[in-house]
Amino acid sequence: MNTPGLVGLDEIRDARTQLEGVAVPTPLDRSRALSARCGGEIMVKCENLQRTGSFKIRGAFNRISRLTEAEGKLGVVAASAGNHAQGVALAASLSELSSTVFMPEAAPIPKVEATKRYGAEVVLTGKDIGEALAAAQDFARERGSVFVHPYDHPHVIAGQGTIGLEIIEQMPEVGTVVVPVGGGGLISGIAAAIKGLRPETRMIGVQAEGAAAFPPSLEHGSPVSLESAATIADGIAAMRPSELTFAHVSALVDEVVTVSDDAIAEALVLTAERMKLVLEPAGAAGVAGVMVHPRLLKPPVVVVLSGGNIDPLLLLTVIRYGLSASGRYFAFHTRISDRPGELHRLIGLIAELGANIVGVEHRREGARVHVHVGDVDLTLALETKGLDHIEEVVRTLGAAGYGLERF
Repeated sequence: MNTPGLVGLDEIRDARTQLEGVAVPTPLDRSRALSARCGGEIMVKCENLQRTGSFKIRGAFNRISRLTEAEGKLGVVAASAGNHAQGVALAASLSELSSTVFMPEAAPIPKVEATKRYGAEVVLTGKDIGEALAAAQDFARERGSVFVHPYDHPHVIAGQGTIGLEIIEQMPEVGTVVVPVGGGGLISGIAAAIKGLRPETRMIGVQAEGAAAFPPSLEHGSPVSLESAATIADGIAAMRPSELTFAHVSALVDEVVTVSDDAIAEALVLTAERMKLVLEPAGAAGVAGVMVHPRLLKPPVVVVLSGGNIDPLLLLTVIRYGLSASGRYFAFHTRISDRPGELHRLIGLIAELGANIVGVEHRREGARVHVHVGDVDLTLALETKGLDHIEEVVRTLGAAGYGLERF
């Protein structure tokens, strides 16, 4: 089934030939944790194990390797805060072309260094990806270089579509494929492959609530731009679909759903703890979608794990955030009288409630402004057994005269 104007199976198969020896076929593994939670067989497609740590090398190489000698002589230019940067850098190096990648000034240092190691010249500019993108496009126009868009090109979409070919080969009877969605290049390619080979398979896209441009675009009937975006899943925080990806999604995707940052963080914890996989927030969005919207799934289900490039410091923060969202971690401020035995009394109450203290900060000097003279500022972090347990802790400590400020 090929739809006029959309990337078709022939283009995706040709991309696969182009990618031989470059992109590795990634594993499709059964997740017992997700299967048990959602009541049906769920598999994960591990693009976090792809070269450069994400699916991006597929589309980037299929685009860059097809440039003519004249097009490539001045190198290629891209803008990205992470995965696309690394994909373009490696693809250009493998194609023996120079690359210049514009990244925001606050881009994570590990991603900047990785992009450099893959061979790109990195230019740090702008407070966000929007400003970096504008600078990159200006540079490409002035220099006459080819600008490699992260999703708005048929060769990029066809490269990402090779994942769909692999999924059908690995699980021919797949009932639903769940894919993280930002600008839409990944799901456009996968949907083109899946629907071309198995039209009855459901395609579900998942966006972060704070950066979800597709639902209003689909409702409006054309691409809509977001005024702002705020999510921990920066890898899928695209402000607007392109005309090309919108056409693919509207024609080939059955539904696009959204998930909260809390759900994404909880999914990150589950994949790390139960599946032994390290993902970035965008890479875990599909898992969050399965956890939040299980009724939309027709088993067997394949969830695409799109990437695993996460700064270790961010990983620590997000895991703590996920533990808090699931009720397994609770941190709060309180104050106690500066008298012998007061701290012991509070800790005793917490022990009786069955919570485990994993951190204590007890400050007599330099206390916060609202603390009265003769009081001590106290910060505690607890390991808890769920949201109901946290509420029990709050009620009991409140009844004992402790005012709690959550954080």
